[in-house]
Amino acid sequence: MNKTVLKSMEIIRLFFDEESLTLLQIMNKTDLPKTSAYRMAESLLELGFLEKDKNGAYRLGLIFLVLGNLVAERLDIRSITLPYMQRLRKETGEAVNLVIRDGEEAVYIEKVDTQESVRVFTQIGRRAPLYGGACPRVLLSFIEPEEQEQLLQSFDIVPYANGTPKDKDDVRRLIEETRKKGWSISHSELENYSSAIAAPIFNHKGDVVAGISLVGPEVRFRDEVHVQEMITKLTEAAKHISAAIGADKSES
Repeated sequence: MNKTVLKSMEIIRLFFDEESLTLLQIMNKTDLPKTSAYRMAESLLELGFLEKDKNGAYRLGLIFLVLGNLVAERLDIRSITLPYMQRLRKETGEAVNLVIRDGEEAVYIEKVDTQESVRVFTQIGRRAPLYGGACPRVLLSFIEPEEQEQLLQSFDIVPYANGTPKDKDDVRRLIEETRKKGWSISHSELENYSSAIAAPIFNHKGDVVAGISLVGPEVRFRDEVHVQEMITKLTEAAKHISAAIGADKSES
């Protein structure tokens, strides 16, 4: 393992028990030479992992508050969402997936498989580009326009399947449609002959934090009446999950 990373982590761990530490105290507790201790502490300071108080002592930076909230929020989403996912599977017969954003990708963090013999299999931990597939796309569609455009500029559009968006203008069109409707649908975007309908989940601040989708073979997602029924059930579930997350956060 990288020694610099290990020593940096050793410094951070000191603050699990101490609110603030001077450079001398860090040196004494880690047995690091003054130059090394200073260089690591200042690097952690620059990255936001540490900050200095008015006396020049180091303490944990606010980035840990942000990271802690993100971890708690994502864990909360899984436990809160699972009952809704199970109900959706029962009501629609289709598989249900839950995704969150990780940088330029969507990550599947929970699923409830269909009991149908013909199905689309999704593995927890799977990653997908934000521009492809209904569920990843809702994560992209409801972030701030400036960040959205930065992501679009960074994308290298790869044709995963027959229906993958062809270029960035195609993605922009789909984003606009998704924002207007409040949900997204895809056919053969990540895998041929598979379809998905997805809706966004928002936190108490109105930020999109996850996407929930119904997934199955494309042949079962072509009947307009059936699709509309699934959209209604899915968007209602997404609203209830968002409200649950918002209520939990406002009380904490």
